[in-house]
Amino acid sequence: MSAQQQKYEVNQYTVDSILAWVDAGDIAIPEIQRPFVWEKARVRSLIDSLYKGFPIGYLIVWKNPDVTLKDGTKSLGKKILIDGQQRVTSLAAALLGREITNKRYTKERIRIAFNPAREEFAVQNPAIEKDDSWIPDIAPIMSGKKSVFAALDEYCRKNGGADREKMGRAIENLCGIRAKTLGLIELGQYLDIDAVTTIFERINSEGVRLSKADFAMSKIASYGEFGSNLRKLIDFFCHLAAAPEFYPQLENISDALSPKHLGAIRWLKDETDDLYDPTYSDVLRVALVGGFGRGKMGDLVSMLSGRNFETREFEVQIQEDAFERLEETILRFANEHNFTKFTMIVRSAGFVSPDMIRGTGALNFAYAAYLKLRELGTPQNEIEPFVRRWFVMSLLTSRYSASPETVFDSDIKRIAEDPHKHLRYVEDSELSDAFWNTKLVGELETSSRTSQSLYVFFASQIKAASKGFLSTDITVRDMSAGDGEIHHIFPKAYVKKTHNNRRDYNQIANLVYMQSEINKAVGDKPPSEYFGKVLAQCRGGPRKFGGISDMESLRSNMEQNCIPESAFEMSIGDYHDFLGQRRMLMAGAIRRYYEGLR
Repeated sequence: MSAQQQKYEVNQYTVDSILAWVDAGDIAIPEIQRPFVWEKARVRSLIDSLYKGFPIGYLIVWKNPDVTLKDGTKSLGKKILIDGQQRVTSLAAALLGREITNKRYTKERIRIAFNPAREEFAVQNPAIEKDDSWIPDIAPIMSGKKSVFAALDEYCRKNGGADREKMGRAIENLCGIRAKTLGLIELGQYLDIDAVTTIFERINSEGVRLSKADFAMSKIASYGEFGSNLRKLIDFFCHLAAAPEFYPQLENISDALSPKHLGAIRWLKDETDDLYDPTYSDVLRVALVGGFGRGKMGDLVSMLSGRNFETREFEVQIQEDAFERLEETILRFANEHNFTKFTMIVRSAGFVSPDMIRGTGALNFAYAAYLKLRELGTPQNEIEPFVRRWFVMSLLTSRYSASPETVFDSDIKRIAEDPHKHLRYVEDSELSDAFWNTKLVGELETSSRTSQSLYVFFASQIKAASKGFLSTDITVRDMSAGDGEIHHIFPKAYVKKTHNNRRDYNQIANLVYMQSEINKAVGDKPPSEYFGKVLAQCRGGPRKFGGISDMESLRSNMEQNCIPESAFEMSIGDYHDFLGQRRMLMAGAIRRYYEGLR
């Protein structure tokens, strides 16, 4: 786009014109198949504001580029409503009587009532329906199904003492809503996604932030019936993955999904695994990387618009190919074998709970790599260890925390060329001895329980079938699958007497999976005291701290939990020395775990 090209235009259009464009399909409402999130009272307030002439904010549309058809002619791009979906849907519901999809994914009408005597609006309810002073539903009048004269005659007949002239003016003013004007900001068709995002954020009246995935979903929804069906496939897959109990309801929505798409996600009705419950943004990200071999969401938006990256023109063939490729990739994403096999690989690395994975970047890329390797025909016995190691490496190095799109783009291209060569290169450059011995140890010096390094350590324990602290039978896996009983080795209350600073007493190197009854027995005692009793029970004394009864079992448990035996005699003066020792042991355990991933 040249510097002289207009980025956007601002015009005023009547409510009637905008609704006519929506009805004719000239403006696509991307959210039309998704749940309507406004409360009904907010719809009432919107109609009241229009009636009184109050501003309701600008609508923002982004014009799809004109595309070159196969015969060389041009097809004008449809306008996509990227801000104002709820307002326009409210107008269509209240004024035209259109059904909306509610939060339960069922169809319903929003009926707005009008009291011409008081010139007030209300959400229809049983009391209003019985009250003759109200017109219980304005839609028949506003849509033209009932004339103003018929509505006035009916109202005056029910309200004998009503001032006919005054009621007539009120009903005429009601119909005048359709002649009220709204501001429409039309973004230029050649703006790239970064420019659209910036403009949107600067002029949006409510400060709502839209992601690049939101714009991609808008592009998908604007592509006629095919795009609408594809968008519904994405939405309903994500909804079912998180709430499989929704399936019977989905089957009863006649226009929800095509038989092909419904069949592709039917398996989710029996799926209860919540390790990976992707959002539509995750689905698009994986589809872009795994299906198109690209990492930048703006590229997906461009391809779905039909952009030829060489000529910079927009061609219908490219657009058609991009949509077909996207559908194919999303179906591979949603495939039961692919999805469950991938989550099984992640679980086999010790990640048994979604709480152990901080952020979705590593997870999304690992699934994209899995799909890409499957597409390339890589043997399954090579895919699994590769995906495991790549996933854990990504978590350990925070590979996708900064400029993720650029790194996605680079990684997937190199993996497609030679996955093992690229993994070795990344390991050699990122996981050197300096990383294991210095950087990782430093990352374990934190009090933040959101530290990914802590959960990689727990994953290493789960992978090794380690027992919980001072437990003989209950494993870390058992406890992490429940409520996650994470407690302090140096009891928090004990440490706070000397170090009343959260950064001190909540150091993650002081945390361990511990059964609640063992934690209760530890209380606020220093390690030297409670370990003294553990040592006593190893010599035949009463068992008060789990079932460990011999030194071999105790030493094994200490090793599994990376606790130095010097802790047997430690008190508060040794606390920071203990943390330093344990960080080194934890880092060593993580390294052995990673190098053992096959």
